Amino acid sequence: METLTSRQNRRVQLLRALSRDGTLRRAEGLYVCDGKKLLKEALRSGAQVETVFWKGTRPEGFPTFPEEVLLTEGLFDYVSPLGNSPGPLFTVRMPETECAAAPAALSAVLVLEGVQDPGNVGTVLRTADAFGLDAVVLLEGCADLFSPKTVRAGMGALFRQPVLQMGRDDLPGFCRAHGLRLYAAALSEKARDVREVSLRHAAVCIGSEGSGLSMQLRGLCDGEVIIPMRGRAESLNAAVAAAVLMWEMTR
Repeated sequence: METLTSRQNRRVQLLRALSRDGTLRRAEGLYVCDGKKLLKEALRSGAQVETVFWKGTRPEGFPTFPEEVLLTEGLFDYVSPLGNSPGPLFTVRMPETECAAAPAALSAVLVLEGVQDPGNVGTVLRTADAFGLDAVVLLEGCADLFSPKTVRAGMGALFRQPVLQMGRDDLPGFCRAHGLRLYAAALSEKARDVREVSLRHAAVCIGSEGSGLSMQLRGLCDGEVIIPMRGRAESLNAAVAAAVLMWEMTR
């Protein structure tokens, strides 16, 4: 197995750039993951692993990958998006996220608009995977689905959870095509208690903690729902609110 030692190596430069540049990730169709646990999750889920970069030595217990290289510890720390990572780093082929990639039958869909924190987006994916949601839809303004922080927060959910990316104006037609009612989670007087609304065969939209859903998206929805609270907190964290709504959608 080849050992790389130079920062000028083409594969080293590409790996470092993929961790930092979303435009390059999309152009190459690759994203970067970190750690043995994620690598094992990728194998279990059938993700398309391209190249594995081991730190110092190759551990036992892993199958052979299409391409494997060793990096010296100093070089590994140079390319890693994490500090003091034990490795490995590995690249994965991006899954299809266009509307055409949606599962044929949809009954529970969560929609995110303007959720910019990659930790929140990754946590939503992890929770959706746990509850068996049919799909998560990302609209404008959300954190990069394939950034290292999103991938890490998802804890392997990105290998399994169907995720779609589309424009806001495409959402109503998408929902009609799949027989889904579209709801906005909003702090408004006309919003109904989520416990009083059937969320079967529904898509529920959640916005950022700072500004919530855009008025344009709320205007496209069939109705609005609210999670009842005691009133001492203005709102819930976006990922926490998503978890509550996904529980209601799938219970």
